[in-house]
Amino acid sequence: MLKPSEFAILPWGNTGGDLDVFKDIREGGFNLAGFVKPENLGLVSQAGLQCLVYDDTTHVGDAEAQLPSAEIDRRVQALVKRVGDHKATYGYYLRDEPGAKAFSGLGRWAAAFNKAAPTALAYINLFPNYASPKQMNVATYEEYLESFVGNAKPRFISYDHYALMDDGSLRGGYFQNLEAVRAAALRHNLPFWNIVLSNSHFNYAEPTPAGLRFQAYTTLAYGARGISYFTYFAPTIGNYRLAPIDQFGHKTPTWCMLRDVNLQIHRLGPVYIGLKSLNVFHHGELPAGCSGIESSKLLTSVSGGKLLVGEFNGPGGQPFVMVVNKDLHKSTAFGVQFKAAGQVERVSAYTGKTDPWGGEDCWLAAGQGMLLCLKT
Repeated sequence: MLKPSEFAILPWGNTGGDLDVFKDIREGGFNLAGFVKPENLGLVSQAGLQCLVYDDTTHVGDAEAQLPSAEIDRRVQALVKRVGDHKATYGYYLRDEPGAKAFSGLGRWAAAFNKAAPTALAYINLFPNYASPKQMNVATYEEYLESFVGNAKPRFISYDHYALMDDGSLRGGYFQNLEAVRAAALRHNLPFWNIVLSNSHFNYAEPTPAGLRFQAYTTLAYGARGISYFTYFAPTIGNYRLAPIDQFGHKTPTWCMLRDVNLQIHRLGPVYIGLKSLNVFHHGELPAGCSGIESSKLLTSVSGGKLLVGEFNGPGGQPFVMVVNKDLHKSTAFGVQFKAAGQVERVSAYTGKTDPWGGEDCWLAAGQGMLLCLKT
């Protein structure tokens, strides 16, 4: 079962109460089943998963955020008494995309859950940085993040950002959102999760292997501890399409593409989860507000196409870098030179093994990442 210290992979949303659905979620490389009603926890457990418990009594809308503390405690304690000891319970869903006016109230709910269920997470998901000041109730995104941490006092930060557009472009602000959340998480010693796209709707791109890889590996390079995909089931409205499960309940090509990416995260996970984010920089194309190689702590040079490099300290201070091909359409060869001497090794995303780096391992597919380390 997933521990709070492990990398979380979940489908965003309510995933119902069907054992076969939960088994497919597990087979698709997820370790959390999304949001699940209390009466379905047994099925989640049978499928070998955990989940975020969703209950109407603890869904925190604007009105519930203002409830007296005694009523909040009563509701929280009743739910925890009901499901807190269940092995499928990983945490509790509270709210999606609140404005800052709700943070103090959400903080009281989170504190009640932290007291009643100290090992579980109280889940609150934040707006992306393209939300308006009116939506956020504050003037800037940085103020929004600081208000959340200061008032809600969360144990982690979760946010969503949908950036792959149907004209083949990347929405402006994607990397700036990662920068802002990473900075806030480091400042307050909190882990963070990112929610990305696994379907097409509005003007968003239809899922591709490159797009799914890009979203996963850029999230890893910035040091996240969880990733969620919106959404697992295609809604039966609008122009939604190519979610992992379509409107008729059938698996789409996206399901297999997403499984491939999730399994790569699992293979890297045992090494990755022990790393501490040290720095992030860009090469070849520098987004506004981001740093270039002059900020590097570990490398003297990088070569190749449009790259993102996440730098990490491993156990005993061992240097690690996650190199990501930011191009959504083209593969690239790349090279790196560490400041320290030693043997460069690759952590395989397919076997989990660490072997000397060289030969054809200098190539990255579109959106692909590679975790390298230095053996001194």
